[in-house]
Amino acid sequence: MARRASAVRWLLPAIIALLWLGLAGPLGSFSGKLGEVQENDSAAFLPDSAESTRVTELQRGFATERTLPVILLWESDDRLPPAALQEAQGLVDDAVAVAEDAGALAGEASPVIPSEDGRALQAVLPFDPDLGDALPEVIGDLRELAPLDGATSYVTGPGAVFSDFAEGFSGIDGLLLLAAFGVVLLILLVVYRSPLLPLLVISTAGMALVVSLAVAYFLAEQGWIAVNGQSQGIASILVVGAATDYGLLLVARYREELRREESRFTAMRIALRQSWEPIVASGATVVLGVLCLLFSDLGSNRGLGPISAVSIAFAVLAALTFLPAVLVLFGRAAFWPFRPRFGEEQRHGRGWAAVATAVGRRPGRFLLGSTGALVALALFVPTFDAGGIALSDAVRGGSESADGQVALARHYEAGAASPAVVITPADGWEAVAEAAGQVDGVAEVAPFTGEQGGPPGAGEAPVESDGLVRLDATLGDAPDSEAAQDTVADLRTAVRDADPDALVGGTTASDLDTQETAARDLAVIVPLVLLVITVVLALLLRALLAPVVLVATVALSVLATVGVSALVFEHLFRFPGSDPQVLLIGFVFLVALGIDYNIFLMTRAREESIRHGTRDGVLRALAVTGGVITSAGLVLAATFGALTVLPLVILTQLGFLVGFGVLLDTFVVRSLMVPAAVRLIGDRIWWPSALAKGPTAPERELATGRDPAAPHHGRTPSSSSLARSGEGRDGAGGGTLQRGR
Repeated sequence: MARRASAVRWLLPAIIALLWLGLAGPLGSFSGKLGEVQENDSAAFLPDSAESTRVTELQRGFATERTLPVILLWESDDRLPPAALQEAQGLVDDAVAVAEDAGALAGEASPVIPSEDGRALQAVLPFDPDLGDALPEVIGDLRELAPLDGATSYVTGPGAVFSDFAEGFSGIDGLLLLAAFGVVLLILLVVYRSPLLPLLVISTAGMALVVSLAVAYFLAEQGWIAVNGQSQGIASILVVGAATDYGLLLVARYREELRREESRFTAMRIALRQSWEPIVASGATVVLGVLCLLFSDLGSNRGLGPISAVSIAFAVLAALTFLPAVLVLFGRAAFWPFRPRFGEEQRHGRGWAAVATAVGRRPGRFLLGSTGALVALALFVPTFDAGGIALSDAVRGGSESADGQVALARHYEAGAASPAVVITPADGWEAVAEAAGQVDGVAEVAPFTGEQGGPPGAGEAPVESDGLVRLDATLGDAPDSEAAQDTVADLRTAVRDADPDALVGGTTASDLDTQETAARDLAVIVPLVLLVITVVLALLLRALLAPVVLVATVALSVLATVGVSALVFEHLFRFPGSDPQVLLIGFVFLVALGIDYNIFLMTRAREESIRHGTRDGVLRALAVTGGVITSAGLVLAATFGALTVLPLVILTQLGFLVGFGVLLDTFVVRSLMVPAAVRLIGDRIWWPSALAKGPTAPERELATGRDPAAPHHGRTPSSSSLARSGEGRDGAGGGTLQRGR
């Protein structure tokens, strides 16, 4: 019977591990297809109520197809000779042949157009906007064509700008994940000093990643969510960091129990019993936080919410099933060469116990100092430029398309290839056209007469569709620039003054609507996330005051992070600006993930408060959880830092924002500010629960496993004894969440 029971105990973890491994293979092929269902056109994510979206629908009545202009540009320091015009036309013919072979053309190329100063030539190729992943390849082939003698060649325009931006996501399945797993593996090797254990934790994150991306693919394929390269990259980083964090907590507890229990199965059973609640609570908090993105008006944000939620859910599941299974199968050998032995005395360090003692002695000073420092940093929040960033500036280090846009503006109206589109009632369209032409930044206004992209013939009447007329307004600035967006905003005001039913759309208008929608999302979702997190904490901690204190500290930490980011982005990295989506996504992740570490601290503090009272309990919790939470914070910050390996400004900014914010929350908020505040507030932090009045003697005895009626000799260790005793600390770089048994 004993042999049969032993076999059963081995069978369950083996089955669980094999199930995960069996799923990873077939699901891995689906997760690799996620790029096939991406939508990276920002206009595709706008709500139907957006003005540019309504204009796009109305444009179809004029029998014109939406195109993505690609501009071939040749620039010389001197006037080009007459023969250059014919040579350039030959190059255009070659470009047309390349584009046709790839099925990229959506119309006829324009003739070669010389600039007024004679030092530049350009031609416009209308591309199919639905090329997807084939677009960068075609643009690359065009850039391989022979140059024009005596001139610098550029492939630019909206199509090339978008291609260079999309190319920045090309390393999302390779370079990004390689960097993320590499940095996590390095940290785990330092923390555990074991060659095998880090691989088991990394494998857990890998399993969660494969399954979550496969589920995201099925959701996107069914059309239930919208996915772009940005959301895929962020979700991938999130699942790696979260799964590793949860694995750290479980491993730390399991290692401790192996020193107390001879049986690896008993040790894991205890470790799971003590770890699952904070891990599940942490995961649920993040899931609910990111699902608040479903209230966004931008489809890209709405898609990021479910993908992130799925990622966290599978991170929790993998950490509580696959990782325990493989740890049990390997047993103490997983920790080689520093195997925890049964009956071995816990090895103690003095680091976090010393921090707890220092905070306990001068809580007011630590609270005032940390709060003052964060407030000082938060004062720079108004300097954060969230007015948007031109797509041509979105590639870190520049690109040929961005250089081409600058060169184009030196010789032509930069927005000629992507005019703003005005749809207005046919009755009185002349007044609307006149008003549009008087707007600063509008170079020319022409009614659409049937030849897309060409000027109207003399005396030709504009095409009417359902009583509407289309006007094309050429902008003087690059269509993706902030100046062009300002012009479109002024244009909308001017044409509505002439006719209240006039609408303005086009590429630049789509970008403007995206910025305005993102700003609206920021105002709506930020308070919603704070409310949801507060409610979750209230239910978890069974208190009202503690959640308010925790959320307030995390919110201050986020403001300080934004203030630091404003300084770093402008003065160190010299970024041209930022996007409201960076603030929104960064805020959601920082609040949700920052609360995670407070959950780990405060759930333990509540346990210790029952034994020793809140003022001593929170210090004991800090000493116990300090090492493992710090390791988890370093891992999460490093994984988000991996976003900087992709040459995209928005991902670099998000990586810094979340990475720095996690470190600030780990080393300042959770380590100093929260313990100091709880130390000063005392038992009242748990108001209105009964614990706010302090634990009763029977509660203290029950918490330590004693019979309340039995005589009790000795006294509870005080906070000042923590540094001397090193109670509850783990010897290999981290404490752990634990309960008295």
